[in-house]
Amino acid sequence: AGEETHAWDAEMIHRLQDATTRGDYKRFKAYSRRARELPATALRDLLDFREALPIPVEEVESVNEIRKRFVTPGMSLGALSPEAHETLNIAMNRIGARSVSGEGGEDPERYHPRPNGDNPNSAVKQIASGRFGVTAEYLNQCREIEIKVAQGAKPGEGGQLPGFKVTEFIARMRHSTPGVGLISPPPHHDIYSIEDLAQLIYDLKQINPVARVTVKLVAQSGIGAVAAGVAKAKADIILVAGHNGGTGASAMGSIKHAGMPWELGLSEAHQVLSLNGLRGHVKLRTDGGIKTGRDVVVAAMLGAEEYGIGTASLIAVGCLMVRQCHSNTCPVGVCVQDPRLRAMFTGTADKVVNLFSFIAEETREVLASLGLRSLDEAVGRTDLLKQISRGSEHLDDLDLNPLLVRVGEGDARQAADAPRNPVPDALDARIVLDAEPFLERREKMQLTYSVANTQRTIGTRLSSHIVRKYGSDLPDGHLTLNLRGAAGQSLAAWGMKGLRIILDGEANDYVGKGLSGAEIIVRPPSWAAGAAVIGNTCLYGATSGKLFAAGAAGERFAVRNSGATAVVEGVGAHGCEYMTGGAVVV
Repeated sequence: AGEETHAWDAEMIHRLQDATTRGDYKRFKAYSRRARELPATALRDLLDFREALPIPVEEVESVNEIRKRFVTPGMSLGALSPEAHETLNIAMNRIGARSVSGEGGEDPERYHPRPNGDNPNSAVKQIASGRFGVTAEYLNQCREIEIKVAQGAKPGEGGQLPGFKVTEFIARMRHSTPGVGLISPPPHHDIYSIEDLAQLIYDLKQINPVARVTVKLVAQSGIGAVAAGVAKAKADIILVAGHNGGTGASAMGSIKHAGMPWELGLSEAHQVLSLNGLRGHVKLRTDGGIKTGRDVVVAAMLGAEEYGIGTASLIAVGCLMVRQCHSNTCPVGVCVQDPRLRAMFTGTADKVVNLFSFIAEETREVLASLGLRSLDEAVGRTDLLKQISRGSEHLDDLDLNPLLVRVGEGDARQAADAPRNPVPDALDARIVLDAEPFLERREKMQLTYSVANTQRTIGTRLSSHIVRKYGSDLPDGHLTLNLRGAAGQSLAAWGMKGLRIILDGEANDYVGKGLSGAEIIVRPPSWAAGAAVIGNTCLYGATSGKLFAAGAAGERFAVRNSGATAVVEGVGAHGCEYMTGGAVVV
């Protein structure tokens, strides 16, 4: 008596690890019962299902179909040990689900399947404010790209990786220096408005023409308006992250005292999107402390079609909740970079597969008890939820009716198999056709175009073709684009090695963002000598390549440059901040 209540107690951890290790669903049900018996720690603990006419569980969609909706949320290579990170990737790929890379880059060796057929590559690549390891190759090795605008465990803060976790390997993945701590900036320096976010989504859909784009938001007051803007910006998935969570790149103060429950943010986002006719344009995903099939069904009824399960998946691979993630002393090799402690890792992909299979099976049972044949039928069905008392006066005072308002019917299901939200073609659609001899037969070419500032992201779709066809094997300047005029936003974003762009004129913001080996030369007309010729936030997150500008740049030039070389005649405020590599001459 008098003990502090935890969402995860020792008995729950033991039961879950016992069930996943043995592959025993009955033991998982014992874990699930324990989760329900604990004192209420989440809003969903104050909700229950209304009685309904049940159906046989055989009539509900299969475990395989339900598992495809699961995601292991963004936990970076650096926060997690390489062994834990890779184990989650392999497990999720085995069941057709997705793992998120986190913001620490990815080891290129994982881009190739293992001899036994296992795929250790993250299906979802995250792009966060630090842009660690975000290259053209990285963005082309995935089915989905997640823009981490904020994080549930630490809203308003960037990732924090202490220097003692930045080993030589981690530093190489992140294009940084071993032993030096890495703190991601609170904002993305190319997102200062919803229009900027729309531009980044556009850029990502050019560098990877098949990947869906997710925007990760946190549960907060007013998230509905933000979600509506994100949907209009052509995102495909909106992730509403709750406060539970936080691995090895979160400070303890943030984990304990920041963030809001996903139930609040998810219901508001779902309701506002539905009221504005936008719900069918995007999928909603949520994460933050989801433990059981019951949690999954509650999340569906509040509006989510996909579900992130992070902490439970780490417990399945051995996490004991000793809460030393940030200190590099994890005794079971999950959140640690020390080789001696990494050797203690006992997790396997089979254990993670068992976890998600069990959660999916329990989800089927809950759906059957409610007369629902699929999760699609449960999405938005708040009419099947009711508030209950858990015997605590201070909790009974809460009014959860705003969460249970039902708006719109059926809209969410339109998004279930919807294709990626399309964006307009760039000039690259024409360039790719003109460059066929280069792309098909590796011929050296020069092409010439007049450009206007409405033509955005020139060279980026072309770079996607280059990295998929040739990797980084091309010599510099093998394809030269001679441009004349005023180029729009994001000229040569993630421009790939082998591409040279010579612009006689000027360019807008984000020139060479994420530059991955290309060479950019900007020459203004003679009468404009000395003037600004490129805009703000150029070379943001560049990892290699060159930029030569015969004029000045705007603000935030070469922020987070980690490998590119630049010569420019002047810069605005905050130039070259947080560079971890490369060279800039002003």
